[in-house]
Amino acid sequence: MRATVSGMPLGTLRGISQVEFQTDWRTAICFVVALFAGGWQFGVFGLLGTVVATLTARVLGASRDRLTGGLEGFNGTLIGVALVLYFNTRWITVLLVILGAIMGSVLTSALNALLTPHNLPTLTAPFCAVTTFMVVGAPAYERLWRGRAFATPPSAAHPGASVTFSDLWQGLFNGIGQVFFQSTWYVGLIFLIGLAFAGWMVAAVALVSSAVGIVVAVLLGAHAADIGAGLYGYNAVLTGIALYGTFVMPSALGLAYALAGVISATVLTAFVADLFAPVGGHTLTWPFVVITWIFLAAVPVLSGVRRVPT
Repeated sequence: MRATVSGMPLGTLRGISQVEFQTDWRTAICFVVALFAGGWQFGVFGLLGTVVATLTARVLGASRDRLTGGLEGFNGTLIGVALVLYFNTRWITVLLVILGAIMGSVLTSALNALLTPHNLPTLTAPFCAVTTFMVVGAPAYERLWRGRAFATPPSAAHPGASVTFSDLWQGLFNGIGQVFFQSTWYVGLIFLIGLAFAGWMVAAVALVSSAVGIVVAVLLGAHAADIGAGLYGYNAVLTGIALYGTFVMPSALGLAYALAGVISATVLTAFVADLFAPVGGHTLTWPFVVITWIFLAAVPVLSGVRRVPT
């Protein structure tokens, strides 16, 4: 497959799977299928963001390894999916995604320059920053915001903490799908299948992390509708995958360390949502970024856990 799908096409494809740190082409294809299963607009705008971000990085002279590895495209993927969710399928959304992907590409390089000396990855911080700025600032522009209102969580229409079995099992898969803003359980299942192609451990970590996020949310009394929609799972999923096997070596203590990170990201999710509530409550993947940076920054001074060699 490497011989037939190489260079820019493969780098673009990997840009989609790199949202969850994976480079397997089968994982990437499953992710694309999942996005289109969630709605054609998510697939089209996600691909648009990936292509623009990757092409921008190539034109500006990013390293070949980063381009072919998909490391220059994944923030563009999320920017595309997020902006079409917030602004619908309009011509101006196309322009916003192109602009956002370019901004995200430049910000990725800037953060790489700042974080590489500290052995920290950029993660999805460029996506979070660009999307937050655009969505928070959008109401100031009539052409962007005309007829729109701030997004509300499912609990706004269905408040209450009485969790049903349906909330639990759908929330388990939705926690995986919500990494890409998808709240249909079978879409999350397709993403999980894609992760399984990358390795059984990755899929298991994603599933367990989503479950831990649900347990923490239930114990703390989160709204059932938000739990069922996977809103307390996706930051947990990304944090779990990052801290167990991707950046931190798997071990018994490493597992406990990753679980601590997953729990922290789940708790922080509600805090970030409340923090951004006055401007629409756009949590995005900020909890994952903050917690993962903190936990990775601590590794060099902890003798019980070790970073994965690069």
